[in-house]
Amino acid sequence: MSQLISARALWTLVRAGDLRARVRANREGTAAIRLHLAGAAVGTGLLDVLAEGPAPTAELARRMGVADTALLGAFVRVVAAAGFVDGGTDGPWRLTARGRAVVGDDLVRAAYEAFPGFHTALYREIGPLLAGGPGRRDVAEQGALIARISAGFEPFVLDELTRVVAGRRPSRVLDVGCGSGLQLAAMLAAAPDAVGVGVDLDAGAVALAERTLAGQGLAARSQVVQADIRDGRTGPLEQPFDVAVLANVIYYVPMAERVALLRTVAGLLTPGGVLLVVTTVATPQLFSRHFDLLLRAQEGRMELSDADTLVTQLTDAGLRPAPPRALAPGAPVVTVLATRPG
Repeated sequence: MSQLISARALWTLVRAGDLRARVRANREGTAAIRLHLAGAAVGTGLLDVLAEGPAPTAELARRMGVADTALLGAFVRVVAAAGFVDGGTDGPWRLTARGRAVVGDDLVRAAYEAFPGFHTALYREIGPLLAGGPGRRDVAEQGALIARISAGFEPFVLDELTRVVAGRRPSRVLDVGCGSGLQLAAMLAAAPDAVGVGVDLDAGAVALAERTLAGQGLAARSQVVQADIRDGRTGPLEQPFDVAVLANVIYYVPMAERVALLRTVAGLLTPGGVLLVVTTVATPQLFSRHFDLLLRAQEGRMELSDADTLVTQLTDAGLRPAPPRALAPGAPVVTVLATRPG
């Protein structure tokens, strides 16, 4: 089909407004459609069903329990236009390499669940929040998903954590807010004679950590409990620890309560024991500003602090913090190693 572009129409378009901004807005709009489309393809189970094998639209409708086959066909055609599936017409639909990556890589899948979900829902609902409406409950209700998507920084966290543990040869290690359990598993792998405890408030995260540890053959040397670390020395926390890690947790605690939390963790350490804090910090970067807003929109009093404030809080808790270190180039994430005197 031939395309004729009217010079007059093109000139009118160029003169009518900010052409560069218009192009950018449409490009970003298309990216947003692709993001939410992929989230819908995961959320409806479409990609999981096709991972079981190719199927025409009618068979897909049967497998998915869909009543409107025609609407499903239109939906799958959009998913195909985005490159996650191909086929159709008279043949079966099947996953493409891009679709298989969503199904096969949990970090990719988690991103397509989280970003079209609670990350962008914040802005769809910002009006009622600004008007004084009830806070969001993403942290309370999406703990397992948050733990999964946080795994993107795990290679950097685990490298730093392994370095700290290997240099100290601890007999007991502690993971506060253990999430998926990857940090606890890394500490136990780096200290073959150690035992470890993971603590998390979220039942879904605890279950995920237990699966992680069992899958790596570390269940016998570890225990994961659903508890509030601020309750102090109870149960598996009665004996002191040589190394503790607090990764991506501190910003969930109200600013006024952070010194008390850090003092509690410090009290669980042996003299000379260390606490490694890993956290996103407040910077002018877009994701840092977005994450701070997301936290402030939650029920409770959550927010990011800057690195200098974190160091001051660790000092006030009775620890001796080293200077903050950037975890990864360009990311607003730092690590601080703090020692309990003695």
